[in-house]
Amino acid sequence: MIGALELGLIYGVMALGVYLTFRVLNFPDLTVDGSFTTGAAVAAALITNGHNPVLATLAGGGAGVVAGAITGVLHTKGRIDGLLAGILTMIALWSVNLRIMGTAKEGATSAANLPLLRAETVFTPLDDADLLRTWGSVAIIALAVLVLKFIVDWFLSTNLGLSIQATGDNPAMIRSFGVSTDRTTILTLAVSNGLVGLCGALVAQYQGFADISMGIGLILVGLASVILGQAILGQRFIWVASLAALVGAVLYRLIIFFAMRVGLDPNDMKLVTALLVVAALLLPRWGFLKRVPSLRGRGGRVPPREPVPDPATGPVPATSAAVTTAPADPAPVDPAPAGRAPADPAPTENQGR
Repeated sequence: MIGALELGLIYGVMALGVYLTFRVLNFPDLTVDGSFTTGAAVAAALITNGHNPVLATLAGGGAGVVAGAITGVLHTKGRIDGLLAGILTMIALWSVNLRIMGTAKEGATSAANLPLLRAETVFTPLDDADLLRTWGSVAIIALAVLVLKFIVDWFLSTNLGLSIQATGDNPAMIRSFGVSTDRTTILTLAVSNGLVGLCGALVAQYQGFADISMGIGLILVGLASVILGQAILGQRFIWVASLAALVGAVLYRLIIFFAMRVGLDPNDMKLVTALLVVAALLLPRWGFLKRVPSLRGRGGRVPPREPVPDPATGPVPATSAAVTTAPADPAPVDPAPAGRAPADPAPTENQGR
C-alpha cells in the first residue's frame, strides 16, 4: 500500500499537467501518451550513459516541453484540429522514443526497453537510507509534489496565468484585449507536457526501467485522476482544483492496488480505469450524491439562495421564488347616479387642438 501511495503521488505530477490542458485550457491533448514515454526515455538514456540523475530528470521534463510545444504549433500555426494535432505528435513520438532509448545500447539504433535496476537514480539516496517504501519517503515525496503544486497555483494567479485561464474560458474576449491566444495555447501545452515528461522520468527511475509502451492509455489515467478528485473536492478555486488532481491520482492508484489485491487480472486495469471515469462523471448526477455540496457544485456554480421568510406574513412557500406577483386589478369605477348622464372624459391634447 505504501508503494501505491508513493506511485500515486508521483503520478500526481502528471495529473497536474492534464489539469492544465483539460480544465484550464479546455484543450483535448493526446500528446500525453507520447510525452510521458519521451520523458522516461530521455532520463533513462542519460542515466545509463552516466549522467547525473537530477539533470537527467530535468532533461526528461524539457523533452516533454518540446513535445507539447510541437502540438501547440501544429494547432495554432498549422490550423490543425487540437485532437488531431495531439494524435500526430503522439504517433511521431513513438519512433522518436525508440531512437532515444537506442542511444543507450551499443550497436543498436533503437530499443524498446532500458533497465535501470543497478543505475543511480534520484531515489537512490532514499533507498540507501532505508526510507524508500516507508512512510518517511511518502512524506518526502508528498512535500516535493506539494511544492510543485504551489508553483502551479502561483503561476495561474499571475497575469500570464489569468490570460491562460481566459483563453480556456472565452478566447474571443481575451483576444479583444490584445492577448495572443496562440502564444498562451502553445505555452500551456508546453508546460503541461513538461510536467508529464517530468513524471515519466520519475516513474522510470522509481520502477527501475523505461519501456516504449509505458505511456499507452495514460491520458485516461490523467483524466480519471482529475475527474475523480474534482468530483470529491470540487473546483471552485484554483488551489482546490489542483489539490483535487493530486488527491485523485492517489485515489486512483489505491483503487488499482485494491483491485489487484482482490484478484483482478492486470489486463483488466484499463477497463477499471474507464469505469472509474464513467462513475466519476455520472454518479454526481444521480440519487443521494446530488445532495453532497462538493459533488453538486463541481462546476463552481453557486447554489441559489433560499427565500427569506417575512415575520409579518410567515414562512415563504418553497415555490414562491419561481412565482411572479400578478398585477393588481384596477379599482372599480362607480356608476353614474340615476337621472344624471356620465361626465364627459377630459379632452385630450389632440382634441383640444
